[in-house]
Amino acid sequence: MQPAASGYALPSRVDGTRRVAAPDPIVGVGRSPWTSRLREFLCVGGITPFLFPLSWLLRRRFGLDQADYAVGFLFFYGAYLVNDPHFAVTYLLFYRNARERAFGTAFSKVQRGLYLLAGFAIPLALATWSVASLVSGSAVALGFLIQLMFLLVGWHYVKQGFGVLMVLSARRGVRWSGRERVAILAHCFAGWAYAWASPADRGTEVEEKGVVYTTIAHGVGLERFTHGVCLATLVPVIWLLVQKRRRDGRLPILTPLTALLCSIWSWSIYSSIDPLVRYATPALHSLQYLYFVWLLRGNEARDREGPPWFERSASVRLGLLAASALGLGCLLFHLAPTALDAALVSRSARFTSLGPTPYFAALYAFVNIHHFFMDSVIWRRDNPETRYLRNDFVPRADV
Repeated sequence: MQPAASGYALPSRVDGTRRVAAPDPIVGVGRSPWTSRLREFLCVGGITPFLFPLSWLLRRRFGLDQADYAVGFLFFYGAYLVNDPHFAVTYLLFYRNARERAFGTAFSKVQRGLYLLAGFAIPLALATWSVASLVSGSAVALGFLIQLMFLLVGWHYVKQGFGVLMVLSARRGVRWSGRERVAILAHCFAGWAYAWASPADRGTEVEEKGVVYTTIAHGVGLERFTHGVCLATLVPVIWLLVQKRRRDGRLPILTPLTALLCSIWSWSIYSSIDPLVRYATPALHSLQYLYFVWLLRGNEARDREGPPWFERSASVRLGLLAASALGLGCLLFHLAPTALDAALVSRSARFTSLGPTPYFAALYAFVNIHHFFMDSVIWRRDNPETRYLRNDFVPRADV
């Protein structure tokens, strides 16, 4: 639906009320346009460029060691409030109405198949892999699972950046053709490939979450090739932006493109360019994700406050969702793995290649990878609930 300047109505309900979208889908209702746009800009990635000069000032004032310790400490414990809930809320979104989604008519046949794959087949395969690695005491097998996580995280980051561009553009009345979408996606995936291939690695012994393993080797040739492809795919993107500006007379420049470019270049390709900003990257990605969770569930909650549902207020429903995400995040990343490692890892086994926290490593990789696949399903356009991302819904009775 294209937003109109004065708002537009959605189909009437049987009780005579009508759902009406806010006049400005970016600003919403009862909010200052400036503060709403600024909040959206900062949440979806706009804060990233400001962190680089801040990092420079901190290192200049306190020195690298002190600044590194303070910033690392901040984002380590900040993960309890941002990173962990961002993973946990995916489970709450994905398995909501699971029976109807998997076996009913809530989804189309294709979407239902993807839901079954991501919701049941993928976690079963990951669980089998994790358990087999732990039972056999194989740091090599668990190391491959961790490396799969690192491989897919770039895919997840750039894909989310693309989705943010599409949604925020649509909320501004800007549409992208199929050819334009392919060109942008090509650069996203090329950036992901280059981010993984750089720097070249001959196979290095590393440690992650206590597990010691050897990385998969990839040479300078792959790094150079992916770099060339990444730069080559950037040219069509620049060209289509210029042409779109000439043809349509408008572009979603600031916020949507900032979100896309930060996801590709700052958070993926050059994520380690600054020693302090690298700590913030997972939190920035998580904040971007949580903003759209708030947008999706907030609009749905406001829509269902009135007739014919008369459900709990939006603030209560969002509060319960936030509390549930915080609790589940704490369980997945702290309580459960700590209990398992304390109960099942013997004192002697803590000095092997699996380290003292193999269950934490396995669960961490499991949740990350599963999160990537769940996201690829629930945020698809085929999911009917994504209509709540397009506009801000406000209940209003016909007069």
